[in-house]
Amino acid sequence: MTALGWIFMITSWGLIISLCAVCFYKVLTTRKENIHAPLDIDTDQTD
Repeated sequence: MTALGWIFMITSWGLIISLCAVCFYKVLTTRKENIHAPLDIDTDQTD
């Protein structure tokens, strides 16, 4: 593999792993008051 191929591969994997890490961080650091049970959500569909 050429040097440009290695650079492209390392950059691509770095971007993928970084995006995955950011998503995990956002999910795992969500505050409890921002999480609602399905029965707490008002959908305005009452009769």
